[in-house]
Amino acid sequence: MRSERTRRDALGLLGAGFAALGTGIAPRSARAEDDEEKVLTEALVLRDPEIPVAGNVDGDITIVEWFDYNCPYCRKLEPELRQVVQDDGKVRLVLKDWPILGPVSKVAARMALAAKYQDKFLKAHEAMIGVNSKLTEPRLGELLAAAGIDMDRLNRDLAANAKAIDTILARNNDQAKAFGFNGTPSFIVGKFRVPGVLTMAEFEMVIADARKAKASN
Repeated sequence: MRSERTRRDALGLLGAGFAALGTGIAPRSARAEDDEEKVLTEALVLRDPEIPVAGNVDGDITIVEWFDYNCPYCRKLEPELRQVVQDDGKVRLVLKDWPILGPVSKVAARMALAAKYQDKFLKAHEAMIGVNSKLTEPRLGELLAAAGIDMDRLNRDLAANAKAIDTILARNNDQAKAFGFNGTPSFIVGKFRVPGVLTMAEFEMVIADARKAKASN
């Protein structure tokens, strides 16, 4: 059982993916490396000012999640990850929309980012990530309206901020690709990259190791 794994076994599962931030990436051309430098700065990965933050905004460790609203693994993981963040009390959770599972995923991501203009990104996020069935465009509107999102304003903000929203999604995508992530969910924990799903116990282990790595610097 995953919950019974030892610390060493759990970390070993991460294999080559458990690498320091900015390392473990295959060699690239000079131009590709230059592009990576632009999107893989610590500021943009961990503290992108355009990305809303959950958890403790002043926390000492940051977890960045790349997710898709139609990803069943993201949905299953959501309550456990939130519980880890809540129990720890010192973790910043950065939620990066990475809509790779079709057109509806892209619509959902854009709607969530538009909701931030009325300070309701997290409400929109929770409404869409908390369902068990595949999302459709009509269902998205129902979920957001039920969560208290002003849909008229959201539609206006979608139109007025289309370029800014698309820029955020492009940057999220570029970062995920540069890190070598192949699907959702994928994570950065401190300065470690974690491609794939972890249990609550494994998240706690990685957070502890991220703190040790930070303290040793």
